[in-house]
Amino acid sequence: MIQFSLSFPHDKRKKPASLQNHVLAGGVATIRPHKNATTTPARRAYIQSSPLSVARRAVELGVSEDTIRRWMGRDSVEDRPHTAHRLQTTLTPAREAVVIAVRKTLWPPLDDLLVVVREFIHEGMSRSALHRLLVRRGVSRQPVESRDKPGHKPFKTYEPGFVHVDVKYLPQMPDETARRYLFVAIDRATRWVYIAIKPNKSAACARAFPHALRKDCPIMITKLLTDNGKEFTDRLLAALDRQPGGEHAFDRLCQSLGIEHRPTQPRTPQTNGMVERFNGRIAEVLATRRYDSAKDLETTLLRYVWLYNHHLPQKAFGHPEPDT
Repeated sequence: MIQFSLSFPHDKRKKPASLQNHVLAGGVATIRPHKNATTTPARRAYIQSSPLSVARRAVELGVSEDTIRRWMGRDSVEDRPHTAHRLQTTLTPAREAVVIAVRKTLWPPLDDLLVVVREFIHEGMSRSALHRLLVRRGVSRQPVESRDKPGHKPFKTYEPGFVHVDVKYLPQMPDETARRYLFVAIDRATRWVYIAIKPNKSAACARAFPHALRKDCPIMITKLLTDNGKEFTDRLLAALDRQPGGEHAFDRLCQSLGIEHRPTQPRTPQTNGMVERFNGRIAEVLATRRYDSAKDLETTLLRYVWLYNHHLPQKAFGHPEPDT
């Protein structure tokens, strides 16, 4: 039996004598009333046990009769949660389920996910509302096992113009007789991306790609980093030193354009890891839906690259978009 302290330092009114001897069963409870509460735990206990009428108790304690009735109808003297029973959310439950499915499947960063939600689900979605949704569903943090492996080292700082190039297979569409190839270029410094779909990855297509890239790139290209595919280099056809001869058609084209061509060292795909990671993003985009035609696939890829260049913030650069 522990008696509540009845010193009301902020209440200058005279306290009822009946409150002075009020006793509650149980231990000392660590109850913190709401900051706008008009009663204390001791007063609430008195309200529940007093034989006086509602009006008399309201006058005696200086509160409203509604307050008296509220605490008379309760068995506890603790405040109930003030969280709304129905949260005001931006998305419907069905749309929330889609967002959570995308998050758990691809684990895109918050800003990337926000762009996707605004583009395809709800254009009025705010970043804070999306973050609250992820926190509420327990997916605000990426699982440790899906993060970058320990020991990952970022690229050194380079001036704009050092471009990584790679070629990726595309799935064959119902209206196609053969698979096509995606040529991808990404600038190491700005992360600006350019793509072109080619019927094959021959040396002729490889030579056409730098011309189109140079025409559309907003910066001056000084270096091109490629793998050792035969469309880019003759390294693997050279002598025992395995050094490129510099006579490949792609090498000569780069020289005529004033661009330094740098093939990666054999068996070191991580050197070209930046474009490889972007190819991983492309693979994720291709896996999100079924495409009915080659044109449908091409439109989706071009749309994604446009979103990437103009709307996806880059964490490595303080969140500006690549094309800024």
